[in-house]
This record gives sequence, C-alpha cells and structure tokens, in this order.
Amino acid sequence: MKKSDLHSTLEREETFMVPAKQAPIALPEVLGAQTSRTLERMFRDPRVLEPEERLDLIAQLRNAVDLAPHVPEVRVLLGMALSVNLEAQEALEELREAVRQAPDCFIARLKFGELLMRLRICTQAAEETHKAAQLATNAAQSELARRQAATIRTMLREGIERGGYGGVLSQMLRFGRRKSAQPGNAPALVSSK
Repeated sequence: MKKSDLHSTLEREETFMVPAKQAPIALPEVLGAQTSRTLERMFRDPRVLEPEERLDLIAQLRNAVDLAPHVPEVRVLLGMALSVNLEAQEALEELREAVRQAPDCFIARLKFGELLMRLRICTQAAEETHKAAQLATNAAQSELARRQAATIRTMLREGIERGGYGGVLSQMLRFGRRKSAQPGNAPALVSSK
C-alpha cells in the first residue's frame, strides 16, 4: 500500500471515528419553544420533570393536537408525555390513534409497541414492533426496533409477572407444598461410623 493511500485511509477512519455534532431533536412546528425544551428534557431523563411541568406539557401537547390533528407525531409525543405521567390508558389511546392516523409512521408503531410491552401486552407489542422494524428507513431505526423486539422475546421466554389474583393463588398453593416439606417433618439421615 502506498503512503498516500494509507494517509487517505487513516483520514477517512478518523473522520468516521470523530463523533458528529449532535443534531437537535426534530419536533413539529406546531410546538412552541418552551414545549420543545421541556420535551427535550423529558427525552433525556423523564424523572427530572416536576409534576407541574408534566401536567403543563400534557396541556400544551393537547393544545397542539387540537391545532394540528393531522400530524401523528404530535399525538405520539402526547402519548409519551402521558406515559411519563403514568396515565397509561390515555397514553394507549393516543398512541393507538396515532397508528390509526398514520399506519406507515415508524415512531408511532415503535412507541405504541413500547407502551404495550411495558403494560405486559407482549404479543401485540411484538406485532407492532415488527411492523415498526419493517418501516425503519435507517440503521438507527432498525437498531431501536431490534432491541425492543429482543426485550419482548426475552419477556415472553422468561414469563411475565402480572400480579393480581394469580400471584396470590400461586403463593397459597406453594404454601401448602412447603408445609409438608418442612425440615422437622422430614426424616433425618445420620451417618454411623
């Protein structure tokens, strides 16, 4: 390999290895500057938002949905904010509506699948995530869908803890089995020399 070829190869590798300047999050135009900043904070770490900030964000996003009902991304953002505020049913409805409005929207499918996964509705979550993976247009989107699908497969393989009466009944049935196998009732094996 010539010295000039080696030099150009190294330059290309250095360019590839140097992190590019991060692009700002692309948010719909119907959102104001304050709403966009709050959303960016929510994306970085959902726990940093105070309860009043979350409620204000939800109100602003609902207003944006009213102003631009044809923009499914705003509905997705509203669904995400409702999820952060632990309003799962409303979030599910908003994300379902976003998917209905734009069935070919990657982010709507992915986030709907994610919420279904978090709610332990794994079969439907797997379907939505698979549809999102099919809609992926770049490597980053493909990777997000792949990771989410892997998590769902793990949940399905290892079983899902749902709580409720099933947990109580299984504990009662196990309690009955443990009683008969207590150390005091079992014969002791003693070695003799």
